[in-house]
Amino acid sequence: MTGRVPPLAIAPSKSSGRDHLVDGSLVTTSSAKEVARAWESFAGGEDIETGVRPEILASWYRCRDRYEVDRTLDVAPGARSDDAQRVDNGVIFTALGGLGALAGQEVERDGAVVTVTDGDGRVLGAWGDPSAQRRAELHNLAPWSSWSEDSTGTNGMGTSLEVSGPVTVTGPEHWCEAFHQWACAGISIRDVVTGAPVASINISRWNASLSKFVPSWLTTAVACVEQEIYRRAVYEADKVIFEFNKACAQANGPFMAMDRGGNVIAANEETVSLLGLSGETSIVAGAIEPAQRWLPDISGLPDVVRWAKDRAQGATQWSGYACLPVCPGEEPTPLTMRPVVDANHVVGMLCLFGVQEGEPYESPEESEVGPLPRRIIGMRNDRLVLLAPSEIRYAEADRNIVWLVTERGRIQAATRGLENVERLLTPYGFRRVHRRFLVNLRRVAELERGIKGELFLIMDSRSHEFVPVSRRHAPELRRMLGV
Repeated sequence: MTGRVPPLAIAPSKSSGRDHLVDGSLVTTSSAKEVARAWESFAGGEDIETGVRPEILASWYRCRDRYEVDRTLDVAPGARSDDAQRVDNGVIFTALGGLGALAGQEVERDGAVVTVTDGDGRVLGAWGDPSAQRRAELHNLAPWSSWSEDSTGTNGMGTSLEVSGPVTVTGPEHWCEAFHQWACAGISIRDVVTGAPVASINISRWNASLSKFVPSWLTTAVACVEQEIYRRAVYEADKVIFEFNKACAQANGPFMAMDRGGNVIAANEETVSLLGLSGETSIVAGAIEPAQRWLPDISGLPDVVRWAKDRAQGATQWSGYACLPVCPGEEPTPLTMRPVVDANHVVGMLCLFGVQEGEPYESPEESEVGPLPRRIIGMRNDRLVLLAPSEIRYAEADRNIVWLVTERGRIQAATRGLENVERLLTPYGFRRVHRRFLVNLRRVAELERGIKGELFLIMDSRSHEFVPVSRRHAPELRRMLGV
């Protein structure tokens, strides 16, 4: 672990009216009572939009409607042992373990517990006040238990794995009633390549609030650990670019290299022309920095990359192919995947267009997809917004954050990642028209051509909202709109 972590103070410096404990209970403050009333209504089946912080309400919706977590649960279930942790995450867990042990010594005087989990919410270690640890163990807040949201509802560890940034869950904000006398704050550590959570660190305190400085301490602490993840990403990219350059001379036609997350690291000129990557000079030269990589606008490609990575694990000579719509409106093109392996781990993929080699990819059956949502959940200010798909004109991605442009203004989607939002909205007539934009075809008002032949969609004729259409999507879009 590199970098310096500041001292940790988890107890409020002095009592305030909001944090003051009456009868020694977290749940007797006026704000906690308001949340408890909202929890009773929501747990009883009502849909609510106010009275609870939006990130907590979004979590409650996941727990009730998607995960169906039993709110009367009082003990966390045991962790699943079917999936072993990746060995190459050992450095991260070692750094987090050291951080957790140091923090545990500092919080011991305040009656708190520090826990570290893996990316699936399985507790790997716990440190802190012995009496607080014994109380935590009554709820199985201990190693080899599962505190993911789908197992144990809204809590600091599990909810931090669902969202980016620090998360605080206090008193009745917990989904399970048995945990209403705990206050906790957690943050996830994420893979800079895939965006997936790798681990989390959490601080829990029984029957007492946490200092407002705890979230900022967590942010600083995990930044030190994330330096290790960044270094690994740069090292892996160097390996992938080396293999790409070796194979480039033998490649006939479009050829590119991707990282573990399906982002393009390097591509030859044929690929640049095919995918419209002109101007992406870092891709042609080789994008070592994660922020310089490019996500191809090829439907289904991320799923194929994940499949290929799983199939190639432990089989360095493996190859497989899938037929994907590289150019909208045209027949699917075969794409062959060959793994780039380092120390027995897949660190990237070489992709050949127009080549059909190895194991064929079979897409999951529609029956395996979960039920479609009746509403889309957004967040604005201190409120959760429930949207009918028809209210949304288009969605715009700002890296991993997605903004929904609606009659009620610009609202942040509770679901992160444009591809995830696309899965939710495609059944309602939404289509990708650009790598950053998803539009409701029913809400397209006008089409306009730019001076260089570019195509723009006007989604609202009153405000002249312009959505750019990439050249590769234009023919299919015209066909769909009948123009």
